Amino acid sequence: MSSLPLRLTEEFTPSPGESELAVNPFDGLPFSSRYYEILEQRRALPIWAARFIFLEHLESSPNGVVLVSGEPGSGKSTQIPQWCAEFALARGFQKGQVTVTQPYPLAALSLAFRVADEMDLTLGHEVGYSIPQEDCTGPNTMLRFCWDRLLLQEVASNRGTGDWGVLVLDEAQERSVASDLLQGLLRDAKLGNLPGDPRLVVLTDPALEPKLQDFWGNPPIVHVPRKPGEISLCCESLSKEVGTLTLPGPPPRVLPLHPGCDQAVQAVYEDIDMGTQKVVVTHWLADFSFSLPSIGHVIDSGLELRSVYNPRIRAESQVLRPISKCQAEARRLRARRFPPGSCLCLYPKSILELEASPLPHPRVCEENLSPLVLLLKRRQIAEPGQCHFLDRPAPEALMQALEDLDYLAALDDDGNLSDLGIILSEFPLPPELSKALLASCEFDCVDEMLTLAAMLTAAPGFTHPPLCAEEAALRRALEHADGDHSSLIQVYEAFIQSGADEAWCQARGLNWASLCHARKLRGELLELMQRIELPLSQPAFGSEQNRRNLQKALLSGYFLKVARDTDGTGNYLLLTHKHVAQLSSYCCYRNRRAPARPPPWVLYHSFSISKDNCLSIVSEIQPQMLVELAPPYFLSNLPPSESRDLLNQLREGMDASAAESESSSPQEYRDACVLQ
Repeated sequence: MSSLPLRLTEEFTPSPGESELAVNPFDGLPFSSRYYEILEQRRALPIWAARFIFLEHLESSPNGVVLVSGEPGSGKSTQIPQWCAEFALARGFQKGQVTVTQPYPLAALSLAFRVADEMDLTLGHEVGYSIPQEDCTGPNTMLRFCWDRLLLQEVASNRGTGDWGVLVLDEAQERSVASDLLQGLLRDAKLGNLPGDPRLVVLTDPALEPKLQDFWGNPPIVHVPRKPGEISLCCESLSKEVGTLTLPGPPPRVLPLHPGCDQAVQAVYEDIDMGTQKVVVTHWLADFSFSLPSIGHVIDSGLELRSVYNPRIRAESQVLRPISKCQAEARRLRARRFPPGSCLCLYPKSILELEASPLPHPRVCEENLSPLVLLLKRRQIAEPGQCHFLDRPAPEALMQALEDLDYLAALDDDGNLSDLGIILSEFPLPPELSKALLASCEFDCVDEMLTLAAMLTAAPGFTHPPLCAEEAALRRALEHADGDHSSLIQVYEAFIQSGADEAWCQARGLNWASLCHARKLRGELLELMQRIELPLSQPAFGSEQNRRNLQKALLSGYFLKVARDTDGTGNYLLLTHKHVAQLSSYCCYRNRRAPARPPPWVLYHSFSISKDNCLSIVSEIQPQMLVELAPPYFLSNLPPSESRDLLNQLREGMDASAAESESSSPQEYRDACVLQ
């Protein structure tokens, strides 16, 4: 692949310190001071993190089409046209200008003004616009914003693509007649066969992404990273504001406090008696769990963001909801000190009195109960319903937990813990992960499964999308062809080989503290397996046999979490219920170059209900292996679907083959997985 776009991204984003030397490549004039002020704002947009990936795809797309999927306000409409202009400039504009369509004339006009300002160029010269009754372009215009209906008329009259080398169709989710028709004409014209090697970029909301992906034959997709979590975003904004204040002493430190902080939470308590000013941004975690005696002022939003588990579909969803009266009082009391502080509530007192519940929602009614039921069984409480809860969980939640444990062979015919279930209860892991770890003893891949169990628990994911070409290349070197699970093992091994170097993690956007936690957890799991005298195995990661053994161990525990791509475009239908999901933007299959297609069958670690309905930590599997390892009654209990029919056909074929084999050479039948 040409490295030209990568050089562009370095060449066209000068730093303020280079203002005396840096020259605008589009007009040959030095950049103004305003350019650098706006550049800082541009770099803070969510789309900026996808810059290098976008330019790579624009250069190498097999059919000349690139999809960009992102939420409103992410910066797609202002930044993508500028990057396309850089791409066209690198080609000398020999193949035409960059044209950007908008479904409304006013949008084309306003974007032209904004982009010209950001690029430090003159409107009507290098950047222009075309709307009804007004054409503000000239002979030197290389970036033009226009109403999509005007471009449609031009394409129809020219009987070709028109005078453009890169066409950006913005706001495709608006489904304007002109935009839809333009896409139809361009697909029929077979963009890759047109002279001049043109490029088409389609910008859309995530909701329309699957349809566009299918329409354009699975082109490369750039996913705009979601905005940082509320707490992180608030900390960034406050830090910038604090930096502009004139204060007598050092500026206050803005610190986050949430479960993902790990060891960084110690910064909240440092210098607590030295008078150091701090601004702590937190959520429900600090309602009751943390005590800071030096708090002077509290700002209460009146909201909490919680993960709520739905047992019917075995998935969690993020719920933003009002806090309870008890939480509101706890937040108010945080400021009770001498001298007294203050609590600013961002909601009317009447709402709290009339609508808020007296107490917080009980977590036992909102979490996956499988680990709890396993513990109750270990305590010889045969029926979880016999346990006296302050708030009794929903019956379907308890039934789903019992059903899952039964599928995992953790229960015997009487509903008590089986021998396998007793061992599962020893591990501080979710039951399905404990089952996969135990299965690795049979499949001779304990060393790799220990690493994977620790990595899945510590969740040391990437802290941000790649910020430069070098970081993107370093990350790609850690990706494994077999999927995300093997990639996690590869990341851990590389981390250990680096000497647990924090700088090594920073260069790749990895969470150093979480990787250190994974190393510690792996050691604890190894000690536990040695204590209960479970067999271990030598490292063999990378061999073909180990690859298959690792897949078998994973499927032994995670057969409940399998999905099938129903249409070849990445729309996965979950096996246990009829929800459709897509791969997470961090999935290694998403980062592969076109024309790579998504795997037809996948095993996933988690499924979250959100705007995108994402499957996280995904690896390809073979359906034959699923039929071999999953309990037969699990396959029979699946809801009706084409996927279930395919699996049952495979099972019938395998049963017939086994019967023929036994008749020709009788031997004792052995289960595929004796742990079940």
